This record gives sequence, structure tokens and C-alpha cells, in this order.
Amino acid sequence: MKVAQIKQIINDRPMNHFQILAIIVCILISMIDGYDVMTIAFVAPSISEQWNLAPEQLGLLFSAGLIGMVVGSLVIPLFADQFGRRIIILICLVILSVGMIASALSTHFLELVIARVFAGLGMGAILPGINTVIAEYSSNQYRSLMISIMAASYTVGSVIGGIIYIFVIKYFGWQYVFYLGGIFSIIMIPIVFLFLPESLDFILTKNNEQALLRLNHLLEKLQLNTCATFPKVEQQDHALGIQQFSLLFNPAIFKATLLLCISVSMLMSSFYFLINWTPKILVNLGHSKDLSITASLIMNIIGITGGISMGWLSKKYVVTKITAIMLVMAFVFVTGFGLSSNSLPLLFSLIAFIGYTIFGAMAGLYATTPTIYPPQIRTTGTGIVLGLARLGGTLGPYVAGLLISAKLTPNYYFFILALPLLISAICVVIIKPYQKIKN
Repeated sequence: MKVAQIKQIINDRPMNHFQILAIIVCILISMIDGYDVMTIAFVAPSISEQWNLAPEQLGLLFSAGLIGMVVGSLVIPLFADQFGRRIIILICLVILSVGMIASALSTHFLELVIARVFAGLGMGAILPGINTVIAEYSSNQYRSLMISIMAASYTVGSVIGGIIYIFVIKYFGWQYVFYLGGIFSIIMIPIVFLFLPESLDFILTKNNEQALLRLNHLLEKLQLNTCATFPKVEQQDHALGIQQFSLLFNPAIFKATLLLCISVSMLMSSFYFLINWTPKILVNLGHSKDLSITASLIMNIIGITGGISMGWLSKKYVVTKITAIMLVMAFVFVTGFGLSSNSLPLLFSLIAFIGYTIFGAMAGLYATTPTIYPPQIRTTGTGIVLGLARLGGTLGPYVAGLLISAKLTPNYYFFILALPLLISAICVVIIKPYQKIKN
């Protein structure tokens, strides 16, 4: 049996219980990642009040975790293509657990910044791994939907974090929001060890006896015929430079990578500004902490429907075109938010529309990312895109802090931080997937 035949069967037939279980594990990891990323936004008003932080300090605190995510996304996935996705995901969960517990134990600003950077290493590196596993074990019919559900589950984790914050903060303090995040990550370690399979594409790049044993074990779980010898890899794939980092510099793939990096980076800049600063901005406008968290929860809950909608829409329409439309709509809604600070009903309506479009666009970009790379560099390529993209994410919250410190009114800084969404839309419509690049 050839590699192409194995993949064709997985792509064309309905998914079995083993594949569904692997995807569920990835979705649970994504939920925990979403919880951990959003905790700082929910606890920010309490920390700012307790430690008397200036807006630029709060912006740096928001960006600290993102800086760690950038480093994690760029560096750690390189080892995943060498040692396997599964072991790297396990290591990331350990890093994440330690970082969250350290955040809870922090007693001043600098300690918390360092803890958030460390936790960010795990947050940033874990997403490319689970994104790749879902892409590999999903059938063609449901691949985009499964990736969209994974993106939506990230938001579910954020919502859970907000609900926990509302109840925990009153009785225990903001530290216990981080403690719970660490506990959730620790619980996932044995679950991943027992139920998450290694990437099929990673095993297929190792032509040796041990890899054959691992492949046959995986084929049995996939209910496929085992192989007496290691499957033959198509010569065409070899010609493209299998498992070589230099393939990233193939002109067509490099162009797609550059466009995708800019697109995701611009989206992340606006996205992380919104999810981190929305609660604090509403508090600054005179609203209560509970109401500000509720507004953030609405953005995330409606965002779940946006992510799932992208999955269904992608089955009928071109993903990149739908993503571009949502990005343009998000720009309009974010700009409108800055002009509507005195009308609470209008603010909540715009928050809902922002959540739907910006999370839907994110799901579309997540679904697009694996498609521009051949399997052997998919995790590396995805990690590089998401890592470089988060450079934009680190700038969003910090720039917002500077603009707020400069006493700019909301209509100005919301417009400025919405502009990247238009740039993202332009880039995404130009991107071509790997199969079109080959042709």
C-alpha cells in the first residue's frame, strides 16, 4: 500500500471512533488554551486596582503571554517535525501547567509578567500541533468543520474562564483563576498520553522498522490493512523536498507563507486588543466589573457561533473569500464600537457582531493555514505562521495601552486598531493552497 492510498482512504471514508476521539482530545486542549489565554483579560481589572497599574503597564502585561506565544510558536514546532507532534504537545501541557501555577503565586507586576511569558511558550506551541492532528485525522468532508469547531472550542474555554472568574473572584481572589487553569492543564496530560495518537504524516516520514511497527499499530486503530513493508512515498513528493526546511523557501510556498503571516498577524493585532482590553475599557467607561466581564462573555459566546458558521460555510464556499468578508465586516463593527461608548444597548449589540465576525475570520484562517503546506513541513509551517502572526498580536494590546495613556478618545484608538482587519482581508484573498501551488 502506498502513502497516497492510505491518505486517500482516510480522506474519503467516514471517520471512525478512533479518529473522532483524537479530534475530541485536541478540542479539549484548545479549550484549555483558550481559558489560559483569556484569564489575564478577566483578572486585569482586579489586578490593576490591587497593584495600581498604569495603562501602559497593563498593556505590557497583556502582551507578555503573547510574547511567550510567539517564541513558542516559532521554536518548539521545529522539534515537533523531528520528534513528533504528540511528545511536543505533552511538553507544552507541562509548560502551561507550571506557567499558570506560577502566575497564581506572583506577588508583584514583574513576577506575573515573567510567569505569563513562560506560560505563553506552551500556549503558542500547542496550537500548531493540535491543528495539524485534526487536519490529518479528519475526512475531506468534515476537515474544515472540525478545525472550525477546534477554533470555536478555544472560545468555549474563554467563556468558561469568564464564568469562573465571576464566581471565584468574589470568594477566593484572582489567583485562583490561574490555579484552576493549571489544574485543568495537569488533568489533560494523562488524557493526551493515553488517547492522542501520533501524527500519521510524521510516522510516514520515518522509513525504518520502528516506524513500520508504529504505522501498523495506527493502521489497526484506523481499521485499515497493515503493511508488510514500509509504504512507498510518491516520487513527486520527494521531488518537492520532503522533510526539508528549505521547502519553506520555495517561491510559491514562501509567498503564501508571507501573505498568511501578514493576514493572521493583522487579525491577531485587533483580536488581542479586543479580548484583552474590552473588560477594562468598559470599567473605565463607568460600568461594573461584572458587566464588563459579561460583555466579554457575549463576545466569546457569539464568537463560538461565528467559528462554527465558518465551518459550515466552508463546505459551500471558498474559505478565503468568506474569511475576507468577515474581516471587512469586523472592521466596520469595531470602528462603530469606538463611536458608541455612551449607548449600552448599542455597545452590547456591536460586541456580539464583533465576536461573530472576528472569531469566524480566525476559524477561516486556521482552516486555511494547513492547506498551504505539504505534510512533511505542515507543523513547522503552521508554527511559523502562527508565531510570526502573534508578533502582531503582541503589538495590539501594548499599542492600545499607549494610546489610552495618551488620552485618545475611544473613537480614535478603536479606528486605529481596526485598520489591520482590512489589511488582513486583502492578504487572505490572494493566498493559494498547496495543491494549487503544485499545479
